[in-house]
Amino acid sequence: MKLFVQIPCLDEAGTLPLVLATIPREVAGFDSVEIVVIDDGSTDGTAEVARRLGVQHVVRHTRTMGLARSFRDGVDHALAHGADVVVNTDGDNQYPSDRIGDLVAPIVAGEADIVVGDRQTATIAHFSPFKKLMQRVGSRVVSAAAGASLPDAASGFRAYSRAALLRLNVVTQFSYTMETIIQAGNKRLRIASVPVTTNPKTRESRLFRNIWQHMGRSGRAIVRSSIMFRPHLVFLTLAAVFFVAAAVPAVRFLVFWASGDPGGHIQSLVFAAAMLVGSLLCLALLVIADLLRTNRTLVEETLERVKTMQYGPPPGAPPGPSQGGDASDVSQDATA
Repeated sequence: MKLFVQIPCLDEAGTLPLVLATIPREVAGFDSVEIVVIDDGSTDGTAEVARRLGVQHVVRHTRTMGLARSFRDGVDHALAHGADVVVNTDGDNQYPSDRIGDLVAPIVAGEADIVVGDRQTATIAHFSPFKKLMQRVGSRVVSAAAGASLPDAASGFRAYSRAALLRLNVVTQFSYTMETIIQAGNKRLRIASVPVTTNPKTRESRLFRNIWQHMGRSGRAIVRSSIMFRPHLVFLTLAAVFFVAAAVPAVRFLVFWASGDPGGHIQSLVFAAAMLVGSLLCLALLVIADLLRTNRTLVEETLERVKTMQYGPPPGAPPGPSQGGDASDVSQDATA
């Protein structure tokens, strides 16, 4: 069993040594622990710092590609080198790397496919009351979309089993955190949480300029993922809302018309017609979204088979006749 700890970095030369110093080199249930640093176009020599500190796996982007792409490239590199479990932490030393053993324990015990480190955001001193409220609301929305119960859905301190990573596909360019949780929940993967305490803040987030931008981008990711996996819930709800909005003025018009009111109230009839058209459009979009979901399911099953052939099956899976090739010949220093 091999554990990979991946660290996406953007100009983290100052804090990366702290992160590397606290990562355990031995974890119960694993024969080896390896570290991969993803340098996302840093200009402060982050990659050189990682190599100087003994990191053998460095994936370097020649320009900044974003957190989601860094996460995906780190996962691909880890799987290519035989990772059975991948832990994601941050290069700003936000997360307690010494808790990695606790984070992966549910996966080792066969109790979970994904484990999320619960930062217990209500206790974080530098979070404003508004940010704490938004974190709580956002986690509930994501939990509802994923059909799971997660107290901190935005946490980037996570552990993924090999089987889970073979099934997940990151398509967003912003952040993988929301998307992978909603995907995992709808693919019936087991998700668990482990409470952790974050380290003192070292810098402002580089992922977004302010809380409003973060809320907007996270909201789009949640809506897109919900439409991808639960189009019936989304579009039937919208269709019902439009239908009710059409029925109320239509009934109002009929009541006045039956009572012989000479006013006509034609505006109610026009509004009802517009809302009815909206309801019908939602039903049409539902048909299209459902067809796209079927196509996406087939494509994802194909991608899973391709990944299994490329990286090998997860532990315990029977080897297939087409699963060959040693991943050990993949370069340990990749440039994307």
